[in-house]
This record gives sequence, structure tokens and C-alpha cells, in this order.
Amino acid sequence: MSVAKIIEISSSSTKGLEDAVKEGLKKTAKTVKHIKGAWVNDIKVLTDDKGAVTEWRVNMRINFVIE
Repeated sequence: MSVAKIIEISSSSTKGLEDAVKEGLKKTAKTVKHIKGAWVNDIKVLTDDKGAVTEWRVNMRINFVIE
């Protein structure tokens, strides 16, 4: 039998959406072991005065197996 836990994190990137997700997972993996997947809950962008995207932000749920 295995037990999984879910945590929620926020991550951001000026490079893009995929980078925000990857960097959030990478940083989480430094302290959380056995990550099995993630769900992106929210996507938000910051813009400059002309409407150009300057930063991507994501909220995501990460699940991992507890030993």
C-alpha cells in the first residue's frame, strides 16, 4: 500500500509558462522526494504598460508518495 500527499506551490518565470512549471518542480524536488506529478491550477501573467507579458506565474498542486 502507498500513501500520497499533495502540496500547493506558486512559481514564476520571465521566460515562459513551461519554465515557470519546470523551475517550480525543480526547486520543490530539492526538499520533497518521490514527486509523481503536478496539476497547474492557475496561470497569471504580469504585463508592461503596452500589454506585453513580462512574467508568467503558475499555482500548481504537486503530488508525491510518502515513504
